[in-house]
Order: sequence, then structure tokens, then C-alpha cells
Amino acid sequence: MLILAPVRGCIIKYIIVQALLLLILSVKITGQVLTDSNLPIVIIITDGGVTIPNEPKVKATMKIIDRGPGQRNYVADQDNPLYLNYNGRIGIEIRGSSSQESPKKNYGFTTRMADDATNNNVSLLGMPEENDWILGGMVFDTAFIRDYFCHNLYGKMGNYTSRAVYCEVIINNNYMGLYMLQEKLKADDNRIDVLKIGKNDNALPELSGGYISKADKRTGDDPLAWMMYSFQNSPVEYVHDLPKPEDATAAQTSYISNLFFRLESAASNNDVSVVNGYPTLIDIPSFIDFMIVNEFASNPDAYQYSTYFHKDRGGKLRAGPVWDLDLSFGNDLFQWSYDRSKTDLWYFQDYFYNNGSRFWRDLFYNSQFRCYLSKRWNEMLEPGMPLNRTERETFLDETVVLISEAVARDCQRWNKQARHTERIAAIKSFMQAREEWITAGLGSYSACSNVSVPLLTISKIMYHPQTSTQFPDGDDLEFIEIRNTGTITVNLSGIYFMGTGLVYQFPGNTTLGPGKCVILASNATIFQANYGFSPFGQFTRHLSNSGEALILADAFGNVIDMVEYSDGTPWPGADGNGAYLRLKDTALDNRLAENWEASYDVITSAEEPVADLALNLYPNPVGDMLTVRAETEISSVCVYSLNGTIMLMQEASTRETMVDMSAMSPGVYIIRIFTREGSFPRMVVKE
Repeated sequence: MLILAPVRGCIIKYIIVQALLLLILSVKITGQVLTDSNLPIVIIITDGGVTIPNEPKVKATMKIIDRGPGQRNYVADQDNPLYLNYNGRIGIEIRGSSSQESPKKNYGFTTRMADDATNNNVSLLGMPEENDWILGGMVFDTAFIRDYFCHNLYGKMGNYTSRAVYCEVIINNNYMGLYMLQEKLKADDNRIDVLKIGKNDNALPELSGGYISKADKRTGDDPLAWMMYSFQNSPVEYVHDLPKPEDATAAQTSYISNLFFRLESAASNNDVSVVNGYPTLIDIPSFIDFMIVNEFASNPDAYQYSTYFHKDRGGKLRAGPVWDLDLSFGNDLFQWSYDRSKTDLWYFQDYFYNNGSRFWRDLFYNSQFRCYLSKRWNEMLEPGMPLNRTERETFLDETVVLISEAVARDCQRWNKQARHTERIAAIKSFMQAREEWITAGLGSYSACSNVSVPLLTISKIMYHPQTSTQFPDGDDLEFIEIRNTGTITVNLSGIYFMGTGLVYQFPGNTTLGPGKCVILASNATIFQANYGFSPFGQFTRHLSNSGEALILADAFGNVIDMVEYSDGTPWPGADGNGAYLRLKDTALDNRLAENWEASYDVITSAEEPVADLALNLYPNPVGDMLTVRAETEISSVCVYSLNGTIMLMQEASTRETMVDMSAMSPGVYIIRIFTREGSFPRMVVKE
């Protein structure tokens, strides 16, 4: 009998987990015919019992038996609809590269309608609806926990990570072992949240995103998108994930690859300018979190393979999500004489194996980037944070309790030595040694520990405008007001909205005086038509009608202001009824719902009208080529139809630029000229 002292909180939880862990690991499980499990059971029958190939996908039926958390599942329930999480058609194939050498396979599958052709977006085991899924067999990880731990760590740090649920799998009446049912990485509101770029998106702003790119091995007929090199001049191959490799145009490949080469140049030159240095190109917090997870795991494939990046339209380049970390925490392809996962290496400069593009190493040795990396690392080690030793070891122990029964069956099925207790203990020891080595190697972060940020406050949010006959698309009327609540003028260079969803970065060398405000709109032309004045700028994407976190940060990711609004109580009612959220007083904490009110007041000005700029547009009316000349440098020019549709957008970096309107139909257009002083609309007639 286990007698517990009257302790409280996490201590009693930890003791119970340890006791259960020892009990489970002491039980010898025999046999490999699955009848029941504490995990969900996935049963797949291919049509005609055909063997699942590498490609293409073959047709099959899949059933998922799941009675719910804490309940036992039985194979005998496969025809009982009460306990079926899914019962329908799929297309399935083998996936992976080196893992295909293993007798146990990884699989990719698509949930489909009964016609075997139409994709079926469904929620599997509580994960958000989609149709592309993976059954990961953890074929190189005899602890069955490394990927699961790393993905959860990355998610707890505030990033999107592929959700995963442990399950046991039977295919064509053969028990296949323990798997993770997880999300395939792809563009989706609930996965990698970027707009999907199309074949015809070959001019700005559409050309600017969204992209999902990766440094990786090329499989099948995947074409090389572009090549970079490590600090040792070893090749690093990049491939498209979005757009699909076969759909990528020359303009799209050129745009996204040039961004990577600009990053390489800026990092090499230690260019930390918030006007045109690397902080304007990349979302620094995402690069830091990506490095932390891969370095902590001692992932020998980091930066070279399965290294994802994504970029939304109009947004910065972001690193991640993390992927494929089964070779980590001391594990490697030992059967092929590899032993690379060590506690005392930086994996962006592993002199003997992979190290990825040289910008990773250059970023690390930039003093400001490294300071923020050290700061974030040490924050994650604090009590209650996901890298803290107690937190991570408790998570490992809880996971072992969950999977140990299935681990024993899987090892017997594939004739492996389990030794699970020993393997988990080795991972814990590795983690502790790695923590100590990284902490010592990163050094002090005092230079960036107390960075002052400007007093900018989000003071108005129109997130769900009311539609009308004149403005049938309510999203076009969205806006955000940001006010300088300090006593000094703020340089807005590099300040941006962090995360995914809403996308906006202030142009370089723009300023905002004390007590003044700017308004950012979803559609600058429609906003002006409705409110009678021009907003300061136009953001990409739309505000969520149900609520989201708006995080305003400086170029290095230091949070300036954050509001997480909602369309439910206790937030005021401003959900599609014509009202917007207004902060009652800028001295109040705008994180609290009670400090906001629903306002129907008409916005009549931004309270800091931008002085009109001397502009010269000629000829007007125009036939083909329009010349735009300004008294200051033009950053970009955008042409809109009168209903707000973007007809053309082009970048510029001079006081005079030419706009080709030859392809446009005769009529009246709005042309908006963007400069560091603001944006300025003009009307032009196309003959």
C-alpha cells in the first residue's frame, strides 16, 4: 500500500504519477493481438486488402474507436457507432524518407467522402477539422516520446505545433503498434495560419504571401526551389510546400528566395537596423523559439532537414513549426553508425554534420539576437514554465503512464527491447546536462532584460462591422486605433503586430507625436469612402469576429501592448451591430474587458491628420503609363477600383515611379501613394 503524507498541489500529483509509473513498468505484457487499450484504436482496411504503397494513396476504410478520456477502448466496438470517433473513407500511403527503411511504417492519409474523391474535413480525436493527417510510428525512437515532447514544448511556448494523440493501429487485421495520429503541416486557419498563394498571384501585394518553405531532403520528383550554403559551404536545399512545387511560378520563387538571401546578407553584416536590417525581415521571437527547441533537443537534423518557415501576405518571415525530432536527446541512427546527438554542441555549427544555412550561425553571434535568445531561454526555465525541470519531467512521467502499456505491445510486435524505464531516465539525464551546457554557453542577457518600449495603446477596435447596401462586405470597414499615451514622440520604425492573423508593420522613419493616434484599416479606400478621411495604413487579413489577441511589438519582439478581445461576456457587445470597442480611458488597463465600451460614435478624424503631401500625377487622364512624383521617397503605390478591389501594387524606393495601367479598363480609379509620412489617395481617370 502506498501511504502519502498530506502534501498539496503539484507535489502530490508528482508522487502519484511516479507510483503509477513504477507499477505500470513492472507489468510484463505478452502477446501482440490487440483486443483492448487505454488509448484510441485505429482500424484501417484497404480495399481488397492491398498493401499500402509509397504512392499513390490507395482507398481504404478507417474506424477510430474512442470512448473518451480515461476510458478503455475495445476492438469489439468497431461496429458500435456509440464509440466510433470516425467511420469513413480515406486515401492512405506510406510517408517519410529514411524511415521507409524500417519494417514499421509511417503513413499519411486523407479523410474522404463516400465518393472516394471529395475531401472530408473532420475532427479526429478532438483536433480541429481538416482532411490531411499523419500516423507517425516513431520508428527510430524506442522511447516513443521525443517528437511528442518537443511538439508539446513548442506549443506551450505559444506557437502553433502539430497536434498529436497517441493511438494503437491495426491495418488489414494486423496489429501495427503504437502511433501518433497528428496533423499534417499545411496552410489552414487552425494550422499554419497564412493565406494560400495562388498561381496567378504574381504581383504585389498578393506576391508577398503566403508561403510555406522548408530546408529538407528532396523526395520523389520535388524540384529544387533554391540553394543556400552553410558556413562551411555545404549545400542546403530549399523546396516549396506552399505553393505546391509544381504550381510555383518564377516570380514567386524569386520573391521568397530573395527574402532568404536578404536575411543572409543582413545577418552576415550584423545589420540590426529597424528600418532595413534583419529585424524588419524576420519575426525574431519565432526564430528564437525554433532554435531553443532544436538546440535543447540536440537535434542533429536541425536547420538542414525538416526545417520549416512560413510567411503571410505582407508579413515577416517566421521560423517553424518544428518537425521531426525523433533523433534527439541522445538518440540517433545507431544502426547506421551515427551518434550525433550530444549535450555539448551548437547544432547550427556542428563541424562534422548538418548545420543549415549560414544565417542561423550569424544570427546567434549577433550580440542583440543572442541576448534575446538568452533572455527567452532563461524565462522558459523559470518555475511553472515549460522548460523548467519539474515541469518537463512531470510531463514525461505522465506521458509514460499513458503509453507504457502500448509501448510493451509495440516492442514485442517489432521484436525490440523495451527497457522503457532506462530510456526515460537517460532522456531526463540528457535534458539536465543539456540545460546546464546551454545556460552557460548563452551567457548574460542583462543588456536586453529591461528594454523600454514606447507608450502605445490600442484604444479602438472595429472587429465586426455591420454590413450595408453600400458596403456589403463588412470586413472592409474594420479598423484599429493606436494612441501614443506618452509625452514624447515615438519612432514607429519596425513596430508590428506579432503572431499570425492580422498583419501590419509600420514603415521606417514614421513617427507619432504625444497624445496623437493613428488608424489602421482593413481597406484604406473603403474606409475613406465611409468615414471621409484617410487611415494611416492598411493591414493584411481580417480581424476575427469571435475574438483574437492583438499583440503590438517592437522590431525585436518586445511587447508594447496586447489586447485579447472577445465577442462574448464580459466584453461589451460590438459584434456586427454597428458598434466598435472603445477604451474608456487610456489610463486604464486595456487588457481588462470592463475598461472597454461599445461605441456607436461616428469616427470623423484620426485626430492627427497627416499633412497632405505635394504629389504630381501625370498624364491624368492616362492612357498606359502614369508617372507619380512626390516630395519625399515613395515606398509603394497601390491602384484600387472604386469598390476597393486592389488592381495593382508595386514597390518603389524613389521620389518618382512609373505605374503601368495599360491592362486596366477605362474608368475612374483610386491610386494610393505610400510614404514614410503616411499614405495619400488620389483619383485618376483611365482612358
